[in-house]
Amino acid sequence: MDFIYQLDGHHVITTPFAAGPWNATMQHGSAPSALVTFLAEQMPTASPMQVVRVTIDLLRPVPVAPLTYQTEVLREGRKIQLCGITLLANNVVVARASVLKIRTEPQPLPPEIADPPLELPGPDSGVPVARRRAGNAFMGGLSTCVVRGGLMASGPGAIWYRLDRSIVEGAVTSPVMRAVVAADFSNGTSAVLNFEHWTFLNADLTVSLARPPVGDWILLDSESWIGPDGTGLAASKLADINGYFGRAVQSLVIEKR
Repeated sequence: MDFIYQLDGHHVITTPFAAGPWNATMQHGSAPSALVTFLAEQMPTASPMQVVRVTIDLLRPVPVAPLTYQTEVLREGRKIQLCGITLLANNVVVARASVLKIRTEPQPLPPEIADPPLELPGPDSGVPVARRRAGNAFMGGLSTCVVRGGLMASGPGAIWYRLDRSIVEGAVTSPVMRAVVAADFSNGTSAVLNFEHWTFLNADLTVSLARPPVGDWILLDSESWIGPDGTGLAASKLADINGYFGRAVQSLVIEKR
């Protein structure tokens, strides 16, 4: 068994690999975020389309337990499709997501329109981070290479992430799913509070993409800002080996341990 979820109709079997660092019974935010992306990508469209935005609101802790899901098309058009996905645990809604798709149609763009080039070294030039299995099962399925700062280190950071475990049993993990998995690490990539003394969970995640990423490695170039009243914000520029392709934003809930 080397996958996060197994699907049986609208029922989702969750494996222990979904657990994150905050609580062994709580899923890492990357897992349900990738799941809703997968479900949206399976929804048929009238013409070829690609995902350009994923927003997930984590309304309650998503348990490492069986889930069910509901999907609906909120807006169907020739040029866009807006999908709604709901995750439930014991018939209680734990997450809601909206996923926007836009039709794919090659455009005669001016030659100067290109991906912004990378400002940081690639994953081969980064410092690998030892896999974290104890207390963070989800991290056991990731490879990470630091090119600035460090995971859970103080201040802005830049880290390459590669997902090495399947999200859904028997299904290919799409490029957008890989981007969403990495994006949920924005707060850990740019931590400004000591993890030993503080928690800074994200209550949501929004990922916007100009194009799908290329390859397995996703770069987060991240920064966080903390307010005085228990709220914060983590934001990242997303890149692949060809350059920058997207942005991610998380709203943070700050608490003293």
